[in-house]
Amino acid sequence: MSRIIFDIETAGQDFESLEPEIQDYLLKWTETEEDVISVKESLSFYPHTGEIIAIGLLNPDTKKGAVYFQCGDEHVPEVEEDGIIFKSGSEKDILVDFWQTIDKYKQFVTFNGRAFDCPFLLVRSAVHEVAPTRDLMPNRYYDEHLDLFDRLSFFGAFRKKFNLDIWCRTLGIKSPKSEGITGYDVKELFKAGRYDEIARYCAGDLWATRELLLKWERYIRFDDRRR
Repeated sequence: MSRIIFDIETAGQDFESLEPEIQDYLLKWTETEEDVISVKESLSFYPHTGEIIAIGLLNPDTKKGAVYFQCGDEHVPEVEEDGIIFKSGSEKDILVDFWQTIDKYKQFVTFNGRAFDCPFLLVRSAVHEVAPTRDLMPNRYYDEHLDLFDRLSFFGAFRKKFNLDIWCRTLGIKSPKSEGITGYDVKELFKAGRYDEIARYCAGDLWATRELLLKWERYIRFDDRRR
């Protein structure tokens, strides 16, 4: 079965740039200054107050893929490194590239894609009037969309949910967070024009997710063919 891993990086808008009605709504339930700070730091979590800065895709079997990323007003030439093509464009451009690419595959693999990446991609695509080419949210128990966050928690059997970094460290996989960058840094990196660092961080998440997928397939998923 042809399959593709995908992952996104997002950044929140500046709070002051949001419409007054949105600001009022977000602050409606805040009581302390800490609450206000928490709201402002969480804008990258929602497509209503954030945007997609990078989208990475990787075929886990061929080790070929692409990272489509924003680069502000700069022109960044397309390059290829270790089988990954790095291509820049506007948010609309990278969404168009994403939908064109994913349409070629039968299965897609994510880590927490159902709760984050997929809704974000769908809403931001609607903002730019880019039509989806695939249903990113099929039945969660089918294999068309294999969300490793779901599978590794055994669909909620674990009370505590662990992020990609913890799963990588647990299973002996090099975590992309070990390089000193996390998703919380994307906004500041973008504002500083460090677009290539964001793109390579996104690529790191792809490779880590691939290794996690292989571990899950070999040692956790039960397969009748092993008998």
